[in-house]
Amino acid sequence: MQSHERMSSIDTTWLRMDGPVNSMMIVGVGATETPVRPEDFRRMVESRFLCFPRFRHRPVADALGASWVEDRDFDLDAHLVRAILPGDAGQRELEALAAELASMSLDPGRPMWQLHFVERYGGGSAWIMRVHHCYADGIAMIRVLLSMTEQDAGPAMAARADGPRRTGRRRTPDPLAFAPWLEQFAQPAGDILEHALAEGAHLLEQGVHQLFHPMRTAELAGRAGGMAGELARALAMPDDPDSPLRGPMSGVKRIAWADPVALDEVRTVGKALGCTLNDVLMSTVAGALGRHLRELDFDTRDLVLRASMPVNLRQAEEPVTLGNKFGLVFVELPLGIRNPLQRVFTMHDTMSSLKGSLQPAMSLTTLALMGAMPAALQRPAIDLFSRKASAVVSNVPGPQSPLNLCGQRISEMYFWVPQSGSIGVGISVLSYAGKVHFGVIADRELPVEPRRIADTFAPEFEQLLLATTVGLLALKERDRESAD
Repeated sequence: MQSHERMSSIDTTWLRMDGPVNSMMIVGVGATETPVRPEDFRRMVESRFLCFPRFRHRPVADALGASWVEDRDFDLDAHLVRAILPGDAGQRELEALAAELASMSLDPGRPMWQLHFVERYGGGSAWIMRVHHCYADGIAMIRVLLSMTEQDAGPAMAARADGPRRTGRRRTPDPLAFAPWLEQFAQPAGDILEHALAEGAHLLEQGVHQLFHPMRTAELAGRAGGMAGELARALAMPDDPDSPLRGPMSGVKRIAWADPVALDEVRTVGKALGCTLNDVLMSTVAGALGRHLRELDFDTRDLVLRASMPVNLRQAEEPVTLGNKFGLVFVELPLGIRNPLQRVFTMHDTMSSLKGSLQPAMSLTTLALMGAMPAALQRPAIDLFSRKASAVVSNVPGPQSPLNLCGQRISEMYFWVPQSGSIGVGISVLSYAGKVHFGVIADRELPVEPRRIADTFAPEFEQLLLATTVGLLALKERDRESAD
């Protein structure tokens, strides 16, 4: 008899969200400095990835929602694929393969994930992971990544080589060495919304019986009213203005990533300006997008475009499990401001204004309600909300200690969450091992070029760094003259 588990309403929403031009896949790319042997990679997948039982299950939709059904004919060879890069087997070739895979839907007749292993990439190896969003959100997939890796090369091949059993309880590798970082990561992302999101998450965690407790009714009604107000404000937002970031799409993707930026330099700029790390990074994203639009001869004067940003709603003490538990917040990006200092301060004001917002909690509740409704009602709602943003920006603080995979040091990590509805551009910002990695994905039919955007991240940050340095030197000189 097949194992059968009912899917949560939130995960059901993501399962139904696939469209003709946007598949709901999380796409991740990683690389090691030195080569990984294919047999070691396969053994790692068997012992460290498939220890999560859900990856042996496939989603099956029905009239009332969906269920997780065990694939009794599970074949690892259908999910773990060896790939060979052409030519120099460098960054451009890996970007092209990642784009090709991001344009392909996963097979719904099997568990909806796939790993492509590239034995030769530069001086090492690489892999491309695709997982349907109904399995897990970005926070949960980071937990999966941690179980696949190790901080020290020594224990790399200590995992069992016989693979997971089909029955019985599996022992999930426990990345306890990452506990301090994981606690930080479980906090709501991006130094924003801390108090409000905790309140929203608390509301969502309440049992139904508490709704009718006489001492709790007024308090919960007030919170629910606040989220209802956020929903009304979101619905009343005008659609994002036309720009090269929006337009007809084909479903064929292009991907590019940038040279990383030193995290210490980003942190130093933020501290010098009284801004958060997130303010600086989002200002850099806005600067790169604005510069590229001007390269396309698009008038960016006074242009402000919204980005949809995922925000974690798990509480710090809550175990990180598979599934989706995050909300979304609309962030205004000042693309029309060319002065890097003015732009970062504007970004700071924008992010500060969101601290009282219940948008993420509201959006999580809305996603849950969509999954409980008939599927035919979900598409119009997704289209309505997707018109209010021009891009998806994921800003994730990753582990700052270097990781090893199969005993080899991981040198690069990128990921993209899916773009839903009419959104065709995604920006990935991931800090790892002292560096910030930027990546871009966009539909091929859009005028924007991911390679050109990626090439502007470092120059935009360098402009901000230079302006900050010059400004501080000028202030010191003024103070010195005043003292004289």
